[in-house]
Amino acid sequence: MNSSPALEPAAALFRSLGDPTRLAILRRLASGEARVVDLTGELGLAQSTVSKHLACLRDCDLIDYRAEGRQSFYALTRPELLDLLRSAEQVLAATGEAVVLCPVYGAPTGAGAGASA
Repeated sequence: MNSSPALEPAAALFRSLGDPTRLAILRRLASGEARVVDLTGELGLAQSTVSKHLACLRDCDLIDYRAEGRQSFYALTRPELLDLLRSAEQVLAATGEAVVLCPVYGAPTGAGAGASA
């Protein structure tokens, strides 16, 4: 089964959101602007890691920054993204552990663990 080219942008969006670090950055930016130093401190991540993920989110036009002197303040560009994340949380709450137990996309678990259909 071939995927529709019309679905490729949506798939790319979800891939951009498919990293826990990027989701943590977006969650933090949902509460307001932040500098790289703020994000590294609050998320406990290396500056290079934060910068790499910020670049990805900027490439997807989900965030941008404004310069103030020698500092850059990052912020969400699309407030609709918050609605999408809230909807995802509702789906996760409704499905319980089903997504986590998915043998393809779920979190890695101990040997012998798997979901049955």
